[in-house]
Amino acid sequence: MLKTPGELRRELGQAIRARRIGQGWSQEEAAARAGMGLSTWKRMETHGPSLVQNLINAAFALRCEQGFDQLFPAPAASSLDELLRRQAAATPKVRQRAPRRKSTA
Repeated sequence: MLKTPGELRRELGQAIRARRIGQGWSQEEAAARAGMGLSTWKRMETHGPSLVQNLINAAFALRCEQGFDQLFPAPAASSLDELLRRQAAATPKVRQRAPRRKSTA
């Protein structure tokens, strides 16, 4: 079933609240660990995070930061050639220095 953005935000807020309670922390302690004000934390638990930065800060404070890279996965390659192109693009290029010139002085 599809959800509205507001419903997803509220579910995130509920999950954040449950995780905080599971850690045994007060809202004040969680807000301090996340580097945000108490009113911001309370609003986030009630209505869901309104800013991505608040969500990230809460995730780090509650030790749930792993998996953000999975939020928007790359689409599957449609061919082997495309997969090879993606791998080549992702491989860091090693730069080599040009040979030193001999001074004539």
